[in-house]
Amino acid sequence: MRYDYLIIGGGMVADSAARGIREQDASGSIGVLGADPDAPYTRPALSKKLWTDPDFGRDQVSLDTASDTGAEVHTGTRVASVDRSNSSVTTESGERHEYGKLLLATGATPTRIELSPSPRVVYFRTFADYRALRELTKTADHIAVVGGGYIGTEIAAALSLQDVKVTLVTSDAVLGGHMFPPTLAAGFDKGFSGHGVTVRRGTKVVSGAEASARVQLQLDDGSTVEADGVVFGLGVRPETELAESAGLAVDDGVIVDEFLRTEDEHVYAAGDVANYPDAVLGRRRIEHVDNATEMGKAAGRNMAGAADPYTYTPYFYSDVYDDGYQAIGTVSTTLNVIEDWKTVGKEGVVYYLDDDAVVQGVLMWNVWEGLDVARTLLAEKKPQTEQSSSGLI
Repeated sequence: MRYDYLIIGGGMVADSAARGIREQDASGSIGVLGADPDAPYTRPALSKKLWTDPDFGRDQVSLDTASDTGAEVHTGTRVASVDRSNSSVTTESGERHEYGKLLLATGATPTRIELSPSPRVVYFRTFADYRALRELTKTADHIAVVGGGYIGTEIAAALSLQDVKVTLVTSDAVLGGHMFPPTLAAGFDKGFSGHGVTVRRGTKVVSGAEASARVQLQLDDGSTVEADGVVFGLGVRPETELAESAGLAVDDGVIVDEFLRTEDEHVYAAGDVANYPDAVLGRRRIEHVDNATEMGKAAGRNMAGAADPYTYTPYFYSDVYDDGYQAIGTVSTTLNVIEDWKTVGKEGVVYYLDDDAVVQGVLMWNVWEGLDVARTLLAEKKPQTEQSSSGLI
């Protein structure tokens, strides 16, 4: 089978790319080859609305890619190889598909320890993982969550609202301390304890074992955590193997130019797997949904002839209990911080500066406007003072 546009990967990038293609080409054939058993769906709901919004059901997760764009979506289909000389790909089942333009939207895979996935061991990433975790909550009294980052904290918060005992293991001395300044991190940490979550701080899981309907985790401080199940949120790594085997340049992701093209003019990459030149932040790889949707659409448009550089700088957001934040750039306490609070710990902005006092990231805590101002501040690349950098609240 031949497609004018072939997309490897069945996530949100694929959906956005198909829509971007349709903005430029109303009739060209589109194929989507996704290893996921589900057609493209809205991934943020897996750790947010499906747990917190009783009016948001599983039937609302689908993005309706096929019906909206006419793309042929093949689920449960893993691609084994890309042959650029013949403009074709071969699936693990031996099917061969030719393409006019190809988009690598292979995403990323969760970081694992030496503990195999099972009904009691979930490396959280997909809709299927959500369903497995929901099933586990029906019988589990106690679930451990490993990882104090973006996914780990959202899942721990979600589970603690399901009448499940939760233990959260984090390498931070204070939960959120790798991202938030001390006062904010202390309040963030206290919020979990206040919801009954047992937080194991300053430690990492070194090994795990499953036996007798229980999971036991060995921590690097010599202690153990035993629970009915465990969810891992330890970050991800980009799925670059196909690109590498096809001879494309890879460096923490597939290298693309400002048009999201690889060194092969017929092959593009977008989303979690793409290492791209951000117009404001410089070359990087970003793993959040805003980037997936915007970059996917841009890649689709360019595949179909638009030739527009991708100049958008994405943001990310999270909701935990009654608080939420949005952020852009590098948000890390390895940088210097300036805090501008309307109400300390409740509503304010944190600026992250390098040693030259140039803003590298902006965190808006319970502040839902000002992203464009933050982007401008990042783009200026000028030294800031506490007075000159304030003004988002």
